Amino acid sequence: MRYVVVTGGVMSGLGKGITAASAGRLLINRGHNVTAIKIDPYINIDAGTMNPFQHGEVFVLKDGAEVDLDLGNYERFLDVELTGDHNITTGKIYKSVIEKERRGDYLGKTVQIIPHITDEIKTSIRTVADQAKADVCVVEVGGTVGDIESMPFLEAVRQMHSEEDHFVLLHVTLVPEDMTGDHKTKPTQHSVKSLRELGLSPDVIVGRGKTPLGKDARAKISLFCDVPLNAVISAHDVPDIYQVPSMLELEGLGDYLVEKLALERNAAIPWDVMKNPPISRSVAIVGKYMFEDAYFSIKEAIKHAASALGGGIDVKLVDAEDPHALETLKAVHGILVAHGFGPRGSEGKIDAIRFARENDVPFLGICFGFQLAVVEFCRNVLGLEATSAELDPTGVHVIDVLPEQLDVDHMGGTMRLGNYEIALSPGTRAHAMYQSALVTERHRHRFEVNPEYIERIEQDGMVFSGKARDGIRMEIAEIQTKRFFLGTQFHPEFKSRPGRPSPPFLEFVRSVLRMNTST
Repeated sequence: MRYVVVTGGVMSGLGKGITAASAGRLLINRGHNVTAIKIDPYINIDAGTMNPFQHGEVFVLKDGAEVDLDLGNYERFLDVELTGDHNITTGKIYKSVIEKERRGDYLGKTVQIIPHITDEIKTSIRTVADQAKADVCVVEVGGTVGDIESMPFLEAVRQMHSEEDHFVLLHVTLVPEDMTGDHKTKPTQHSVKSLRELGLSPDVIVGRGKTPLGKDARAKISLFCDVPLNAVISAHDVPDIYQVPSMLELEGLGDYLVEKLALERNAAIPWDVMKNPPISRSVAIVGKYMFEDAYFSIKEAIKHAASALGGGIDVKLVDAEDPHALETLKAVHGILVAHGFGPRGSEGKIDAIRFARENDVPFLGICFGFQLAVVEFCRNVLGLEATSAELDPTGVHVIDVLPEQLDVDHMGGTMRLGNYEIALSPGTRAHAMYQSALVTERHRHRFEVNPEYIERIEQDGMVFSGKARDGIRMEIAEIQTKRFFLGTQFHPEFKSRPGRPSPPFLEFVRSVLRMNTST
């Protein structure tokens, strides 16, 4: 197995995940099979209970694993489906080692970080890589070199560096500019010094900055960090993340990785699946997390659909608690009500749904947005005092807790998660957009449409066009008399890919592009 390990220095948030995904994409473009692993040094077992304001969205994999959003980038860039084993956390590693110790697997030895924790990390990496049957495994080590949380993982990487025949360490650092626009390399030098103190020397340095690195900055990094000049890669800002692989290809990263990993020198096939047409329409994402990364996959799915249809979409994040949100909604061509948990912002989301329904503005509701679309319909069409059991213990619960969730006493990993099959009704919009009677989508929820109200809802014009295979759980709701009004209990954004957009997003964006600019 060949490994590309990506670390980060100077500061977090530089784009290690996009860099790792792009490196994998460059190798795929040359015909090599690639898999990816994300190491998160936090003690949490997974990302499921984390606040979106801190880590952005929780991405859900096919097996129901709740993970960091970087794994979503891996899936989109590499066009693969990963599992929870591809996300290694401190919590998972320590839990596994402690369970082995309790069973007596260590035969009375004192269990220590070295070798037991580091051995567990290496075993986890190698097991995933071997099971994937890939040519190359890209491993991103989260955090920043120097963080105490990352130390055991970097020590495991150091050991692997000496144990593996084909191993590339790629270090992503910040190369800031001073007031005159000159690139300053000292932060990179200090970052590499910290890496060397751990026994690691980078093979490639990717310098992040606003503008391309000049010759002097490249030469200085090469000299003081002891890497070849052609291994100093400029990763400057570009308008769209899907342009990063092409930028890194022009910088020579693909050729350098092939040489260092002793791979076949196949010709690189350009990855040009995304277009950036001029913006002509706008879509509002109505949510309660005023942090762009909290809806990262939704934004990417809109982008995928817009690219496929040749129309640019301006995405506006609208606060569901903003009393002036309606004024913003009057000026957009489509409304998407996003997922979320709890009562905060729910009434604002319901108001947004009502505005979309009554004014025939294209509408897409995701998960909680689907549930609130049912609540809004029951309130303002059926005349019920409708609500969700998640929002209010009183009132008519047209949305109720899933029966299997009633006795759940742990928050982590206990929702209805991952892939489930959905049967689509012939003659509906859902069936037409998927062109299939049975589809599989990813889920993350604890509540469902109350079966007691389904018949009455459908009698008044809202059709449940997608249902779980058992026929009990409602998965898609649509109002067929509207331009586009559809909600999904699942998260279609998680399976959207560049060049292969999610059907609900494709049809939503198609309807948005058909709206009059004056609407």
